[in-house]
Amino acid sequence: MINFTSALYLGLHHPSRLLQPWQQLSLGVPAALTEPPGAGEVAQQLAQLQGCEQGVLLPSTLHLFWDLFGMLFQQRAALFLDEGTYAVVRWGVEQFRAKGGEVHTFRHHDPDALLAQIKRLAYGRRKYPVAIADGFCPACGRAAPVGEYLEIVRHFGGVLVLDDTQALGILGEMPALHSPYGKGGGGVLRWSGNSGPDIIVGSSLAKGLGVPVAVLTGSRKLIKRFKTASDTRVHGSPPSVAVIQAARHALIVNRSQGDWLRQRLAQRVTRFRSGLAAMGLNTIGGWFPVQILRGIDGNEAVRVHQFLSRQGIQTVLSRPRGSSVVHLSFLMTARHTAGEIDHCIDVLATAIHGFEETLIVKETKYSDFIK
Repeated sequence: MINFTSALYLGLHHPSRLLQPWQQLSLGVPAALTEPPGAGEVAQQLAQLQGCEQGVLLPSTLHLFWDLFGMLFQQRAALFLDEGTYAVVRWGVEQFRAKGGEVHTFRHHDPDALLAQIKRLAYGRRKYPVAIADGFCPACGRAAPVGEYLEIVRHFGGVLVLDDTQALGILGEMPALHSPYGKGGGGVLRWSGNSGPDIIVGSSLAKGLGVPVAVLTGSRKLIKRFKTASDTRVHGSPPSVAVIQAARHALIVNRSQGDWLRQRLAQRVTRFRSGLAAMGLNTIGGWFPVQILRGIDGNEAVRVHQFLSRQGIQTVLSRPRGSSVVHLSFLMTARHTAGEIDHCIDVLATAIHGFEETLIVKETKYSDFIK
């Protein structure tokens, strides 16, 4: 079975034999009292990787954004949400709204729409604007216009909140034609060349770095305030020692092999897109490892998905936010071989050719009928 459903983009697995040993999984106390061993060190390394001053680990992005927007509610913020933002962020925003907070949405990746919303609704109300977006959107295959968002919120004394889960471990500094992901894997801030104390970044390591843990990074002042305000650090369990050791291992691998893995991943994506182009097909996603097939959707996408599954190729059926139409997606990882990519293209060509022949037969029969 060839798997194109895994978001472990760099192919990191972290087997226990490669991790530092631990004597117990948990200390039995909340993080507000005592941080688990290694948590502070790993969080600081992640903050440096992303271009921020400080960080703090949380069990998941749900914990992270729940607490972050709870803190922002106490500070009389007004939220401005990019309408393409991922569901987990929205769950945190809904808590903010349920408490009576002011929430507005603006068109996806549209700085002009953000500016118009802030001017119309927030300016002069003694509330500072908080713009919220995903660092990279796999549904449209583009990074957020981080610099433009940041310029707008800075003008009004606000902050920018990014969910950088997709980009962490993949995007980095100095992207180039031969190295589209850039170097280092620090995420969209490094990739776009932006930084500052008015940026807050929440990320899961579960995709690019392969570890089910989240990190919040930003200025020292922000992280200190967050630790004081966080409810889940008081009432919930912190990340386990095993997960923290896996995160430590992910950072070691990223330093020693990350750029090579990213280059290999880019080669696999390029090979896949070239194979599709030879068939007259293309995808949404550009050079990013999430590739959404264009021109084949709805029932046809379901039929192709089922055909590929019978041939031992796993793919993803997805429905973009705000759409009722199903699309077919392929998730690439650095573990895919060139042979697997080529085999997938061959089977996909067979599937599409077969459906085209069926459609021609049906159209011919219909033509005969209406004559």
